[in-house]
Amino acid sequence: MDSDVVIIGGGPAGLSLARSLADAPLRVTVIERQPEAAIAAPAYDGREIALTHRSIGTLKALGAWGLLPADEISPLNEARVLNGASPFALSFETSGHGGGPLSLMVPNHRIREALYRTVAEQPNLTLLAGTGVAAIRTDARSADVTLGNGRVLSARLLVAADSRFSRVREQLGIGAEINRLGRSMMVCRVRHEGDHQGIATEWFDHHQTVAMLPLNGRRSSAVLTLPTEAMARIAALDEAALGAELTRRYQGRLGRMEVDAPAHVYPLATTYARHFAATRAALIGDAAVGMHPVTAHGFNLGLQSQATLAQLVTDAARRGGDIAAPALLRRYELTHRLASRPLYAATNFLVRLYTDERPGARLARHATLRVGSRLPLARQAITAMLMQRPTP
Repeated sequence: MDSDVVIIGGGPAGLSLARSLADAPLRVTVIERQPEAAIAAPAYDGREIALTHRSIGTLKALGAWGLLPADEISPLNEARVLNGASPFALSFETSGHGGGPLSLMVPNHRIREALYRTVAEQPNLTLLAGTGVAAIRTDARSADVTLGNGRVLSARLLVAADSRFSRVREQLGIGAEINRLGRSMMVCRVRHEGDHQGIATEWFDHHQTVAMLPLNGRRSSAVLTLPTEAMARIAALDEAALGAELTRRYQGRLGRMEVDAPAHVYPLATTYARHFAATRAALIGDAAVGMHPVTAHGFNLGLQSQATLAQLVTDAARRGGDIAAPALLRRYELTHRLASRPLYAATNFLVRLYTDERPGARLARHATLRVGSRLPLARQAITAMLMQRPTP
């Protein structure tokens, strides 16, 4: 065998898994099509990640948390949900949950940069950057990966961490629920006159969704979701016009806005793999579950998936067992399905409800928020889910 574990994809999930296996008696290889320079110093991509307490703990355990710039970690103290023209807001905050913020906001490219630094000198890791995968084959004995240059690597376990439109997943013959939503999301850092007070707002307005995620100082990450055709017009605006457009669309709640960093647009799609494992193979991160960003849990689920798999693999390796035994992979799949499926289904229901413009749906979502405000136990349960505070 050339390696014990081959991970295809050098994004956050793939690098986290590689780091999680640092102390295991295993040889690990990460294959990433981007050049190493792009992994070591990722470009700003507009995305701000709302990290749960569990994810923060994971990043601390991996040695990545202390590598993040302190001035780019922003507290999210409260979340509010607004509907249409109604002045009513359903709020989620941390009273009764040990205090502290709901989550901490960190730029995605800074997390990726920190994770790379944790593995850069890892003794049991080989990073093959700037190379693609031409084909894969798995059987009861091994997983074989043919690289773009024709080289073939064999391993005991193959892990797909290559995005929600995973080619590895396809080559493994694993189907997926793929929902292309016909909408696009623009993410854009803005400066504004008002004080956000650490409050995140998700406003489901008619024909648009606007989220404001608090960053340090009088800055926010503006997240605008529109039908793809309408987004094309917004994306073509210059920075001055875009700032004015976001101010108008958010109805001046935070005063005048100015663009603070380049905007990025992403087509929206959700995916859920039919299986998270196959013969000598497993899926983690977005290759397993590609979440809608509305609940900000996609990144957190990705970290959780690699942590679950890493623990099972490490335990098997230390016992001298098979790190890709069918029973082990079934246990991983069941564990991550239980962790992800309810949240995935609830998120998709929320998106359908709050983007349906029929009169009945508008009434239903207003009623849902009103009922939620009268159910403190339900709000507390949702807050606990959003925080994911580890059990002592």
